Amino acid sequence: MPQVLEFKLPDLGEGLTEAEIVRWLVEVGDVVAIDQPVVEVETAKAMVEVPCPYGGVVTARFGDEGTELPVGAPLLTVAVGSTEGDPSGDLSGKGAAGAESSGNVLVGYGTGAPAARRRRVRPEAIAAAAEPGPVPVMAPAPAQGPVPAPVPDEASGPVAVVSPLVRRLARQHDLDLRQLTGSGRDGLILRSDVESAIRAAANGTAVAPPAPVRVSPSASGPAPVSASAAGERIPLRGVRGAVADKLARSRREIPDATCWVDADATELMAARAAMNGAGGPTAGPKVSVLALLARICTAALARFPELNSTVDLEAREIVRLPAVHLGFAAQTERGLVVPVVRDAQSRNAESIGAEIGRLTEAARTGTLTPADLTGGTFTLNNYGVFGVDGSTPIINHPEAAMLGVGRIVPKPWVHRGELAVRQVVQLSLTFDHRVCDGGTAGGFLRYVADCVEQPALLLRTL
Repeated sequence: MPQVLEFKLPDLGEGLTEAEIVRWLVEVGDVVAIDQPVVEVETAKAMVEVPCPYGGVVTARFGDEGTELPVGAPLLTVAVGSTEGDPSGDLSGKGAAGAESSGNVLVGYGTGAPAARRRRVRPEAIAAAAEPGPVPVMAPAPAQGPVPAPVPDEASGPVAVVSPLVRRLARQHDLDLRQLTGSGRDGLILRSDVESAIRAAANGTAVAPPAPVRVSPSASGPAPVSASAAGERIPLRGVRGAVADKLARSRREIPDATCWVDADATELMAARAAMNGAGGPTAGPKVSVLALLARICTAALARFPELNSTVDLEAREIVRLPAVHLGFAAQTERGLVVPVVRDAQSRNAESIGAEIGRLTEAARTGTLTPADLTGGTFTLNNYGVFGVDGSTPIINHPEAAMLGVGRIVPKPWVHRGELAVRQVVQLSLTFDHRVCDGGTAGGFLRYVADCVEQPALLLRTL
């Protein structure tokens, strides 16, 4: 008799308590190997492929794509051990040890065993594997067929709800799920249905949206407001919700201040052109302006370490950090993310540029890991790519400062006593006034501007 094991959504670290199912990578009836990715989920930090620590046949999946599940909720069940559905009589490739698991939960930390080629098992074998065993599971359902059987709510009577998050949300708002009509497949009640009912209850209206109100053009007085005029409501969750929470916390806790300066970037652009124009066998990859500015930041932080710090509120201490983990703001389809270049203080411009390129590509494809997005100590924000000159950035909590860089454009400039057209950029520094005063912040910004205007100053730190 095969053993049926339940795989629950694991703790993905970084204090994350829930994740949304983005894409299932296996179907009911597939044979999976130990540590094979089975589902792609989105957390408040990143997109993560979750591997299953068991090898065997998938007998059930829990939750449709788009469902948000709390950590510890069931993801799927796997039948491990021998069954006549597998010609070799061994579903996991481990024989009698098939019930063993790797104990790993994230891709990149598994046993290294290659993922098995997807195989399908006969329905009768799946049914046999799903018979009552050590772990009670839901009856299997085809991936594209009817949803699993309704899960009884705390109140009497069955309710067409699969997600425990949906049931918890309804309980928190004293909402009777039996009064709702689900918009999901076969009447399944989704989170959006519960949220609509909560909003309707708050507004004192019926759950079903009222029909639009039509008023004759000749009617006097203001026209009644239709339901659609209330505006679109977009849930603050996932990456957008995490960004909102972090920015709001930054504004609440950090007494920030901003100083700015215009700088002549003509020589910096010329230096970059010379670097990228140098040929020969030793020529490396092209160096970006962002990489040069990042290298300038690390040199400035070595002179002004107060800005590479954080504030410990409980201990009432300023903690100066030994390493510079440089974050850079990147706008993606999923929202604003801040990938982090580790140990930037020990890298040259070429190394920083290569790492920025790698992280930018990962951000574009949605493959950044939580480790890529956490642990930053200072952030560089190049908002010039949006065609603007200046900004007052919000500090990336719990960091102490952020350097903003505007667009580099030709402007009239007094150069060597004469009016000339030069490449000018506006630099702005937003800093935590608890870690330093204006003199330190001004000194940092002035040093950055001097390096932009005279890149040769960086030679002293190389």
